[in-house]
Amino acid sequence: MMEGRTERLVLRPVELADAAQLQVVFPQWEIVRFLMNVVPWPYPADGALVYVRDIALPQMERGEAWHFTLRPVAEPARLIGAVSLKKGEVDNRGFWLSPEWQGQGLMSEACVWINDFWFETLGNEVLRVSKAVGNTASRRISEKMGMRLIGHGEKEYVSGKLASEIFEITREEWRAWKAQRD
Repeated sequence: MMEGRTERLVLRPVELADAAQLQVVFPQWEIVRFLMNVVPWPYPADGALVYVRDIALPQMERGEAWHFTLRPVAEPARLIGAVSLKKGEVDNRGFWLSPEWQGQGLMSEACVWINDFWFETLGNEVLRVSKAVGNTASRRISEKMGMRLIGHGEKEYVSGKLASEIFEITREEWRAWKAQRD
């Protein structure tokens, strides 16, 4: 799987060696509260190792999902977040970023690359994401990138059952959005 690069980030496919850094950075309430409840909480001492070894790497090997770590270009050894893509009808993209790196537009930057990867490299026709209504920062990223709100419901998140929204963008809509930026 290819490594990605943006102006400020390196998107590197997850590997077993990332588990130690993930274990330190990931288990923060600000990160996990709006993630799907498949994330164990409180996070176990071997949570990152189990995730990488038993979930992420096998999914990648089977071609079911693509998991990337986010690293600053200036410090490529430092893991600051992650973004994942997976096949399915809904929840094709998920991400998290360490709180001290939030609010700088880094996740938007990562999502431009990852959306391109989804549509142009993997050849998918539509990208759908669901998110908790209260996750306003994530909602803004979807809206800013031309995604449309197509549904409402409730989902189980680490923080409990919450109102949820589903956003969608097609490959052609994505290409049009990108053309407006250029």
